[in-house]
Amino acid sequence: MIEKESRDGVTVVRLVHGKVNAFDIELIDALVTELTALSSTDTDAVVLTGTEEVFSAGVDLHRLTSGGRDYVRQFLPMMGDAFFKVFTFPKPLVAAVNGHAVAGGCILACACDYRVMAEGPGRIGTPELSVGVPFPSIAMEILRLTIRTDRLQAFIYQGMLCTPDEALEEGVVDELVPADDLIDRAVETAARLGRIPAASFALTKRLIRQPSQDRVARHTRAIDQEVLEAWISRDVQAAVEAYVARTLRKPT
Repeated sequence: MIEKESRDGVTVVRLVHGKVNAFDIELIDALVTELTALSSTDTDAVVLTGTEEVFSAGVDLHRLTSGGRDYVRQFLPMMGDAFFKVFTFPKPLVAAVNGHAVAGGCILACACDYRVMAEGPGRIGTPELSVGVPFPSIAMEILRLTIRTDRLQAFIYQGMLCTPDEALEEGVVDELVPADDLIDRAVETAARLGRIPAASFALTKRLIRQPSQDRVARHTRAIDQEVLEAWISRDVQAAVEAYVARTLRKPT
């Protein structure tokens, strides 16, 4: 599920889970475990990337619909915790967006400190409302810090899926590079950030993100309980099942 290598003091963490690195309990648990371990090692920085032409397609909707309410009750808080772990990771964390980064995959990339995206056919965006599910509070705070204020509502309500050029224009990613140069450029960026004294970087990152963390802390029990109740409601479950049937069913 997770592969890693060390380059120039930077650990490259690669998601390797099925065809599209879809989020399920197992992948989320593996990512959190890996980041927890890396936070206390001597690696200077981390690059997070995917496999082939997919960074991550977000939540495994097949698993979500087949697992039912009990699965959702277990999975959704774990996913929120994973986003929070990435968002508050104390070391420099660069996303090398190698291809499609959709829904939760987009949130995961946006939770990083810097995003380098490969030129080409990849798309990045947040179609959650098109699927029928609301955002957990941490996901919304991640987007609030990433997307320009005057574009945030349009980005979310329209479920925008951006080309690389559009993503750069919208501020979803910071830089575009040829696909063959993606990891080298992400490692170079991560290494540069990793040369900043660790305490200085961690404190600055905390100062930037603390207001978002504070809002999450205030909302966790109230809003996120509403979010969970929505995800397990009949209407939302039916909307997700309809989306899966309409767009994701394999031909028989």
